[in-house]
Amino acid sequence: MTDWVFLRGLTRESRHWGTLAQRWQAAGLGTPLALDLPGNGSLCQEASPASVPDLVASVRHSLRRVGRQRPCRVLAMSLGAMVAAEWARQHPDEVAALALINTSMRPFSTMTQRLRPANWPDLLRMTAAWDNRDYCERTIHRLTCARTDTREADIQAWKEIAATAPVSRHSALRQLLAAARYRAGHRAPCPATLLIASDADRLVDPVCSVQLAHAWGAPLLRHPWAGHDLPHDDPEWLCDMVARQITIAA
Repeated sequence: MTDWVFLRGLTRESRHWGTLAQRWQAAGLGTPLALDLPGNGSLCQEASPASVPDLVASVRHSLRRVGRQRPCRVLAMSLGAMVAAEWARQHPDEVAALALINTSMRPFSTMTQRLRPANWPDLLRMTAAWDNRDYCERTIHRLTCARTDTREADIQAWKEIAATAPVSRHSALRQLLAAARYRAGHRAPCPATLLIASDADRLVDPVCSVQLAHAWGAPLLRHPWAGHDLPHDDPEWLCDMVARQITIAA
């Protein structure tokens, strides 16, 4: 079976997947390799590129460094999904399948769909208070998570991640710029492309995934109550749906 690679989104890293890797294995999907984008996680000391193609180059370099064979199947969300789509577009022989969660791309969605205007003041306040990680992580949780039963444990874990691998304000802004500038192709980047959207996403309008699915002729799965961070809110559903839909052999 072809290996899975996981790519997270803006300012988030491999540890933010939580228990998903273990659940992924339990669902019979194999052991995924979670890679960090430059500026995040294990690569927090690196300058974050301000373009998606440069982020693709970093991902390919990381795979070479760990000696993983390609083609890969890629589960990615938000900014990570843009990187995954561009990777498949540039190097179709290296990507066997895509599962893209709660993403948005030009020219298919407007700026206000890609980032709901109601959140702009919160994001500006976060930028100003970037070193106050309790405030920032609480804001991120409120904007991205529908499940609140584990909120305090989540925030504590996220603060510990930030303490051991801090993402700079500069890197965060450059990643936001990369996402804003990225323009996707009009055809699906990979024949086996699956789009996944959370209907209760408060950060990105789920219509963005609907529009991508329509433009690319790709299947779309919709979760009825999860927020933007679907892997946090309902990892069991995500594993089950991907296991049913993605059946690409090695």
